[in-house]
Amino acid sequence: MRRIILTYIFLMSIGSLAIQAQVPINSIDSNGTMRDQYGNQIDPSTQPDNLEDSTGIEIQSIPPKLYMWTLSETLGERTMIPADTLSLNFQNTNLVEGMTGHYNYLGNLGTPRLSRLFFERRYTDEPTTFLAPLSSFYVRPDELHFTNSNVPYTNLTYYKAGSKVNGEDRFKAYFSVNANKRLALGFNIDYLYGRGYYAAQSTAHFNAGLFASYIGEKYQMHAAYNNFYMKMNENGGITDDRYITHPDEMEDVGGNQYIPTRLEETSNRNHNFFVYLTHRYRLGFHREVTKIEETQDPVARHKAKRDSTEIPKDTILTEEFVPVTSFIHTLKIERSSRRYRAGVEPTGEDAIYDNTYFQEGSSNDSTIALSVKNVLGVSLLEGFNKYAKAGLTAYVSHKFSRYTLMNMDTSIPNPSPVQYDEHELFVGGELAKRQGTLLHYNVNGEVGLLGEAIGQFKVNGDMDLNFRLGKDTVNLYARGHVTNLLPSFYMRHYHSNHFSWDNDLNKEFRTGVEGELNIQRWGTNLRAGVENIKNYTYFDQNALPAQHSGSIQVIAATLNQKFKLGVFHLDNEVTWQKSSNSTILPLPDLSLYHNFYILGKLAKVLTVQFGADMRYFTTYHAPAYMPAIQQFHLQPENDQVQLGGYPIINAYLNLHLKRTRIFVMMYHVNAGMGNGQSFLVPHYPLNSRLLKIGVSWNFYD
Repeated sequence: MRRIILTYIFLMSIGSLAIQAQVPINSIDSNGTMRDQYGNQIDPSTQPDNLEDSTGIEIQSIPPKLYMWTLSETLGERTMIPADTLSLNFQNTNLVEGMTGHYNYLGNLGTPRLSRLFFERRYTDEPTTFLAPLSSFYVRPDELHFTNSNVPYTNLTYYKAGSKVNGEDRFKAYFSVNANKRLALGFNIDYLYGRGYYAAQSTAHFNAGLFASYIGEKYQMHAAYNNFYMKMNENGGITDDRYITHPDEMEDVGGNQYIPTRLEETSNRNHNFFVYLTHRYRLGFHREVTKIEETQDPVARHKAKRDSTEIPKDTILTEEFVPVTSFIHTLKIERSSRRYRAGVEPTGEDAIYDNTYFQEGSSNDSTIALSVKNVLGVSLLEGFNKYAKAGLTAYVSHKFSRYTLMNMDTSIPNPSPVQYDEHELFVGGELAKRQGTLLHYNVNGEVGLLGEAIGQFKVNGDMDLNFRLGKDTVNLYARGHVTNLLPSFYMRHYHSNHFSWDNDLNKEFRTGVEGELNIQRWGTNLRAGVENIKNYTYFDQNALPAQHSGSIQVIAATLNQKFKLGVFHLDNEVTWQKSSNSTILPLPDLSLYHNFYILGKLAKVLTVQFGADMRYFTTYHAPAYMPAIQQFHLQPENDQVQLGGYPIINAYLNLHLKRTRIFVMMYHVNAGMGNGQSFLVPHYPLNSRLLKIGVSWNFYD
């Protein structure tokens, strides 16, 4: 922890050297909402009160103003997002199961997880299969937050649970500063340490990253570097579930940390770093624009304020740059390595692995993946005249990947590792309308031309329609996709002490559509979707890759409904889903989340949220977990268990005072009650009743 804090202070010192004063450009819309020059709503908590000294002279400070955005990984298109300053449900931001409890995981902070909701599962271009289950910590380039602000912005967040013996800690720091109104620099730090309430399950993850952005009229650039170290001990689960479900039938071992587990001296280590750069040069023209704004003359403003009259308006003639064409380049370099080590493994009748290829009783598996991807594109931008209703982009992408695996030729002493090289060349296009408020749409398609890309294609589209209905804002969304993609490299090739395969897998063909209705005033959100999958690829009962040659359909619907009566609130989420083949693709029929709380203010400055929430899903054969490949798979035929039918209830108190957020939570308050089936993954029990706290500070100076 000391090393992390010293690193943070050092980077803060460097960042402060680049600070220069900037002039804020804010406006107030017809609803009284403050917005920046881009039309983004400014968080009121970033607006400080004016200060007055003892003489009554008003001292003007620069009103803090910031906005954040994410990027599309391929073309670097910006999507504005709200700044992370809101306090509602802050207590759930560090839960591995997610904000509303959609994920199954191994019980400890930072362990692998898998969403129970099929439409939330990530089927994207992960660098390795082994990083996908670590989605609660690993951040992809399209999930990074870039910030532009007129004052330095810092966020410090600390989470704490339990004791120094078996508790958990997490420290996060985010810093951004503008050298000028176009160039912003920053860094983020994320350190996680989960000691674990059961034997041999501790986690220790560390991520440090740097980012920069330049938003000019003609040239725009985003760059990021992130380095992830993820260490996790593996215990294979407890040997007998009755230690949790029926403790009266078992010998008292003196606490959860002494319950026997299947593995010891076993760990997974993942190290990943990526360098990401996307930049573009825009060609266009300048045109004259007339604006009517409130005068900035201090005398006239003071007189209007004194006489309680309207502030005079000024007519301003300015020139604005209208981009017509962009030339785009995106580069991503990524390296991932994984090592599985087991100092002691059961052998003979107690062996937990079916095969051993190198050494009995211990393992030392490793693999490395290196990739370099370039994207070149040219874009005709929307908005440069009244006929340009949409933007059109064409691009070509090339990806080189090199994978290093263990050599399975055991007849050679210390054989050299085996390398696999793959090339993928795609051409693609995008048609998008992002301007305006009524209608937006985006259609993106790619087709493979060379290397492993031959025969692969993907088409994704989304649309949103936004309109007023009485006093309501109604949003309609539609999404769809058609993809024909080769399963990931590690589903086709992997070599290790206990698992080895070289598969010739068919391409996985997926089609899906999804619709969403959002009515803001009613607090209603309804989503529904259906997907068809041919050649579905999965890990079978033996934790080996397999394909289902037929088709599988999944249909799902989710209703979010919020109710309010005075200070009382009830937020509800109900998800129903159905798989046409529950043997190969098991899913719970129902997943529920309910959150009842009191929300109000004390002394007009302290926001208080006090309540309890519950997560619940119906019983099903939840996927098991295999430490040696760090993947979820179908339950073994000789070890079938039904999980679910057990609520997980948390009670909490949230406080928000200006720029500080604090929560206190009693996690899993119903531990040991009901049927006692407190498992999300077979043989991996959840932590028992546990006090958690968290605090987050925002600084604007």
